[in-house]
Amino acid sequence: MLDTTTRLNTPGLALAELPGVHALTDVTGFGLAGHALEMARGAGATIAIDWARVPLLPGVADLAAAGFITGASGRNWAGYGGADVALADGLPATAQALVTDPQTSGGLLVACAPDSVQEVLAVFQREGFAQAAVIGGVQAGPARLDVRV
Repeated sequence: MLDTTTRLNTPGLALAELPGVHALTDVTGFGLAGHALEMARGAGATIAIDWARVPLLPGVADLAAAGFITGASGRNWAGYGGADVALADGLPATAQALVTDPQTSGGLLVACAPDSVQEVLAVFQREGFAQAAVIGGVQAGPARLDVRV
């Protein structure tokens, strides 16, 4: 955990230079859901996140299931949940708390052209972020976030 929470988001500089990168944000106070929703609203599109692909720190799902979640997760959900964020049936009971968790040293969320994915992942690898993963996509539709099973 210390390695993750003290690591700087150094890939951001190189990613911002790539022509195929359309949006880039650090996942901080609004959690993954809040930042993805901001991107969706800015693009006027639907962002879909595949929950099974979201990298979590080892043990975090168990901690959340045991009730170790932040109060800000609930406040974040109240601020942007409802009609603009849909959580699929079948998600773990902890998914809402984790997707709204207000990371203070979260990772980077990147929206890029499909033909830039490998280049983006290579930047993350080169900068020492082996856990970087494709977690979803952008599609035509209303400005919203769908978290899928």
